[in-house]
Amino acid sequence: MKARITIAVALGVAALTACNKSNPQENAADNIEANAENTADNIEANADNVADNVQANADNTAAAVRNQGEQKADAVRNSADADGNSADKH
Repeated sequence: MKARITIAVALGVAALTACNKSNPQENAADNIEANAENTADNIEANADNVADNVQANADNTAAAVRNQGEQKADAVRNSADADGNSADKH
């Protein structure tokens, strides 16, 4: 039983060793491909970040515009109430 396990392990190691003996051109091609994939992933991540930032800035700007509009409208209402010209007299 131990002999079979030893032989199986030896065959597995031999197979892995054979797989790792790829030529330098194949290694270079694999590295080029991996680098290109990493670069593409970084480009996509950066685009996602920019899009998120643009959306957040747009949301903040829209909220600021709404807030300013409400403040100006309140100021107009308050000034009309103060001088007695309010249309909403009770």
